[in-house]
Amino acid sequence: MNTQNNKIGLNALLTPENSVLILIDHQAFQFANTRNMDPTMILNNTIGLAKAAKVFNVPTILTTVTSDRGGKLPAALQAVFPDQVPIDRTTLNSWEDSRVVNAVKKTGRKQIIFAALWTEICLAYPAIHALGDGYDVFVVTDASGGVSVEAHDRAIQRLVQAGAVPVTWMGVLSEWQRDWAREATVPGVAEIMFAHGGASGTTIAWEFQLLGAGKKL
Repeated sequence: MNTQNNKIGLNALLTPENSVLILIDHQAFQFANTRNMDPTMILNNTIGLAKAAKVFNVPTILTTVTSDRGGKLPAALQAVFPDQVPIDRTTLNSWEDSRVVNAVKKTGRKQIIFAALWTEICLAYPAIHALGDGYDVFVVTDASGGVSVEAHDRAIQRLVQAGAVPVTWMGVLSEWQRDWAREATVPGVAEIMFAHGGASGTTIAWEFQLLGAGKKL
């Protein structure tokens, strides 16, 4: 079970070697009633998060709910993992689907990063359930969305009380990178930030331009 010890200290930080990402129900039906923030921004953040997982070789599980009615994943998100067929469920709680649980167990990793639509249901239920099974759970608040600001905020509050750690997609990306001396992943990180990082991507592009010109920062 989770204890205070895995909430602090170096071992509490995310690492690519111990992380697994689960993206839940980023489908047209779910986006249509997402109201806590601009759905376009949630999709942008989710794609950035998915690309980061790919750069750092973090196993990523895609799952949908009743896709024959709710729709498939957006093409731009599916394109990050073009050969992966999402696990299509009937359960609101994806942790009650043995295929999802077994996919996580197969990785042997203990840090689960969740992002989902909607926050109050498809994020809250599996995150709380996985906490009970002894996993360290992180929830990406800006790659998740609820049917209102109230719904999203109360769900995150409930998750924090249960022991989950709220993070943002850029926070996850940075935590995986951790050290710019890890040069193998720097080009991938930069590309993701240019495409999905907004103003942060602009500042990184400026820094790269200065470095390319041989200037010292």
